[in-house]
Amino acid sequence: MIPIRVVAIPTEIADAVRNTHKDPHYGHPAHTETAGEGAPCRHCLQIIAAGSETATLFTYDAFEGIESLPLPGPVYIHAEKCERYSENGGFPPALRNSPRTLNAYAKGRRLVAVEYVANGNVDAGVEKLLAREDVVYIHVRSTTAGCYTFRIERAD
Repeated sequence: MIPIRVVAIPTEIADAVRNTHKDPHYGHPAHTETAGEGAPCRHCLQIIAAGSETATLFTYDAFEGIESLPLPGPVYIHAEKCERYSENGGFPPALRNSPRTLNAYAKGRRLVAVEYVANGNVDAGVEKLLAREDVVYIHVRSTTAGCYTFRIERAD
């Protein structure tokens, strides 16, 4: 098994959104309301409990800091402070059984492969993609909503 690093959105970004109620890159307003069904927090990578926790929706560029061409999109975080998911925690258990799309990228934000995973079979998909020499990182996205969830890199 290839060792992986799971990269959730940085705490600095989550805190900035919570404090300013705007996304820190574009300045678009963030929206906070009681969570609906199945939204994962992109900071702690846990499901935001529907009906009992609040979620903040904002615009996030998943390529910021690693590629020059942006691709912003909507993401959720807990409205209240939460602990960032550990980079050495492996694939988040809370998301393991939900349908995910694994987009594998080479340098230059070039999409080189895609794997669709569901029912807990994520490890084989991640392993297959990271075995390719041209893959630098993987974006994990929701297969049902299409939105960005987190990034996977080799842990070397």
